[in-house]
This record gives sequence, C-alpha cells and structure tokens, in this order.
Amino acid sequence: MNYTKPKVISEIGCNHMGQLNVAKELILMSKNCGADIVKFQKRTNNILLTHEQYNTAHQNPHNSYGSTYGQHREFLEFSVEQHHELKNYAESIGINYSSSVWDIQSAKEIISLNPDFIKVPSACNNNIKLLTELRDNYSGEVQVSLGMTTMDEEESVIKIFEETNQSKKRLILYSCTSGYPVPFEDICLLEITRLYNNYENRVKGIGFSGHHLGIAVDIAAYTLGAKYIERHFTKDRTLKGTDHAASLEPTGLQKLVRDLNHTYTALRCKKSEILEIEYEQRKKLKSRNV
Repeated sequence: MNYTKPKVISEIGCNHMGQLNVAKELILMSKNCGADIVKFQKRTNNILLTHEQYNTAHQNPHNSYGSTYGQHREFLEFSVEQHHELKNYAESIGINYSSSVWDIQSAKEIISLNPDFIKVPSACNNNIKLLTELRDNYSGEVQVSLGMTTMDEEESVIKIFEETNQSKKRLILYSCTSGYPVPFEDICLLEITRLYNNYENRVKGIGFSGHHLGIAVDIAAYTLGAKYIERHFTKDRTLKGTDHAASLEPTGLQKLVRDLNHTYTALRCKKSEILEIEYEQRKKLKSRNV
C-alpha cells in the first residue's frame, strides 16, 4: 500500500454552540493541535424538517438550545456570510476550512465559498439531487460518509459520479458507523479493507470518520489505508450538546496528530539489511554469538 501523510479533519460541527467567537476559538485550537482541516455543518432547517419535526420538543431537553427542535437547530446554524468569515479566519492562520451540507440550498451556499472539499453526511448520501448538485456545480473533492448505508446505496453514490467520469478524480468514501459514541465492536474497522477491495479503482480515496472514544482506533484506520481521519472536536466534552461527549478535547486531538505522524514515519521497509542505527549494537551484542 502506498502511504501518504495522513490528513486530520477536526470536525467542529455544531460544537461551537451557535457562537461565532467559540467557532473561531475552536479553529485556532485545531490549528495549534496540528489538524489539517476544520469542518463545520450547513443546514436549511425549514427544508430538512417537516412542520411537525420543527415544532416538536428536542428529545433531550438538557441538550436543547430552543423550546422546539427547529429552534434548537436554528440556534446552532451559521449564515453563509458567517461561514465565509470562518473560512477567511481559518485560512489566515494556516488551516483549511470545509463543511458538510445537508440539502441543496446549503450545498449551493457552501459551493459559493469554494472550499477544497465538501462533505455529504451519512444521513444524506442517498439524496441524488444533492449529490448531482455537487457533481455538476462544484469542482473540488466530494467526501461521502457511509454510516447506516447499504452496499446498493454505496454503489449508487459511485455511479452518480461515474456518469461524468468524476468518481476517480473527486470522490472520497468514508468508513463510518452512525452512533454517538460508538462502542468498539461496532466500529468495524475492516470496512476500510472492504471499501478498498471493492472500490479502490473507482474512487479517489478512502477515509475514516470516527465517533468512538480514545485515539488508538484511528491509528489502525490509517494503517488500513484511510487517507483522511475525521474526529469531532470540542474544548470541553461536558458542554451542552449532543456531539461533545463523542468528541476529542485539545489534548486528545494533539496526541492523535502526533501518533498519526509517527505512524506515517514508521510505515516503511528497511533501506538496507542492517540499518546504521544497528551497527554499534550488532558489533557489541551479536558478535558474541559467532
């Protein structure tokens, strides 16, 4: 396998709690931890939610930022102008910006910012109109999470991009389990191997989006071939909101980046039968057994 330096995505998502200053603080923290990319989310809630869903109370009132689920989602939503401000801020400090999009209107707004890639979350990867919008009206990478997705649905995603010969050039598939947090037995890391075996010659690459605890699994995901490692990020896992508990805090993200880079450095064969570092030890220790 041809290993390249891993790309670490700090998924800020909605962990900014609807506050632009907190979002910028999390961008700076991500940069200082060594992440390559920060990622947010964009939704048009009156399109995504039915009238009933919009006006129903949040199922966990403790984590809600509004009296209804719709108000909760609106509180956490940034405008396209605010996303533009976040993109400019990220780039000014040397880290890339991206966003997931949940609907066509959101896709059009994020396309207007022209980030290097746009993500389609697992919940939306069967939205043919959304995928087609990104295929036809955007030129960057399209990254698609495959949580709660059948193999037939995977195939449909790829075929949409193959219709215009874009799959191999632009499409990244992510191994993902949709749970918060995900127990280790449900991470199913060998899905990365399955995706490679089935699609290596049809897509640009494979990534891993994790919602688990700790960082050991991410190292294994990279070793199995995931070129992008995406983890949710927060400054405090005890804060109000549904994603904080399954997120990394700054120390965790910093250690993840460190360990991934060390693993990248270590993933190689010996340049010679006896390495230079081994000569002195061989002379001192091995000659005794001759």
